[in-house]
Amino acid sequence: MFRKAVIVIVVLWLAHNFSVFGQQQDTAYQIPDNLMKQVKVEKTEAEWLEELGSEKYNILRQCSTEPPFTGKYYKHNAKGTYVCAGCGAELFGSDTKYESGSGWPSFFAAIGKDKIKEVLDTSYGMVRTEIKCANCDGHLGHVFTDGPPPTGLRYCVNSASIDFVPDAKD
Repeated sequence: MFRKAVIVIVVLWLAHNFSVFGQQQDTAYQIPDNLMKQVKVEKTEAEWLEELGSEKYNILRQCSTEPPFTGKYYKHNAKGTYVCAGCGAELFGSDTKYESGSGWPSFFAAIGKDKIKEVLDTSYGMVRTEIKCANCDGHLGHVFTDGPPPTGLRYCVNSASIDFVPDAKD
């Protein structure tokens, strides 16, 4: 008798769960925004070199710097979003880009504080704040406190460390 009762309960439980699953297939499931964050990118140095090519690899992975006034995005004024050339993470909006006179693309704000990682840089006998992509640790450039309002920041970025995604035409 006990065995039959357990079987009936299990069958009823399974029938209920299958009917619930069947109903859920017809409805869209919304993933909360806090779970939609990009997964941290991790690759070997050989994989990075193969994927990026030597110029982007030297800047993004070896913390090199392109010569001033030479970068593809230095005098770039299109509307859109600048993304990490290493992983595609959104970093800067064109509405925060400005002409700093430094020779590199400059922005007064990142898209979000969680997009940029700041690291103390004491190379070449200087004390600076290096900026890296928070998603793949790619070297972007440096941030300085001599920027315009409203932030007073100057994110000085290598063109080779970013790509540009234009705004969709209306």
